[in-house]
Amino acid sequence: METRRVGIFLMRIYLAFILVFGLSAPALADNHDLDGSVDTEDSLGQVVEQSVERRTIDEAAIDTENLEVTAFAGFISIEDFGVSSVAGGKIAYHLSENLFVEGTVGTSTANETTFERLNGDIQLLTDDQRDYTFYNISVGYNLLGETFIGDDYAFNTAVYVIAGAGSTEFAGDSLFTFNFGSGYRFLINDSFAFHIDFRDHVFDLDLLGESKTAHNLELSIGASLFF
Repeated sequence: METRRVGIFLMRIYLAFILVFGLSAPALADNHDLDGSVDTEDSLGQVVEQSVERRTIDEAAIDTENLEVTAFAGFISIEDFGVSSVAGGKIAYHLSENLFVEGTVGTSTANETTFERLNGDIQLLTDDQRDYTFYNISVGYNLLGETFIGDDYAFNTAVYVIAGAGSTEFAGDSLFTFNFGSGYRFLINDSFAFHIDFRDHVFDLDLLGESKTAHNLELSIGASLFF
């Protein structure tokens, strides 16, 4: 008799456990995902969604346009002959993102030397001999690039170094010339850019029976198109 009462008591406990577990299982399923994570909407009463605002950047870049044509103008200091205006053109071919080859032609006219100005009757050069024209082939290398303006615009830029050789027609002679310098290129878009260039044109000049190495410093700005 006592054994029967114990069995009935255990049966009631078992049925109560089944009843409680059966009622709580759906609630647990609603509050937990399959991977064990808690549903924020049921547990906190609201869903918190993270929203990341993405910037749209308009970036100018050189795509497939490897040929660059530039017109430039500026000033050149012809050693012993003062500062004169200079103008010309360049054609560059970009071999890679950093390396390019450039051909340049420029022209200027030399002023009188201090000696000529002090001795008005003495002219070291004729008018035709004062014409200063240079041609060269150079190799350039881009060092730095990309400039940001505000939060939405990024422009490709380049600080570059360049060096080469060519010829200068001056004082009635063709003078073998080295050139070297640096520049800054600012791309407005993938087909148009501005340049600032500084070059030194170096050649040996024998004007008064004494040969000397002349350094002729050029500073110019230019606008270029890519094709």
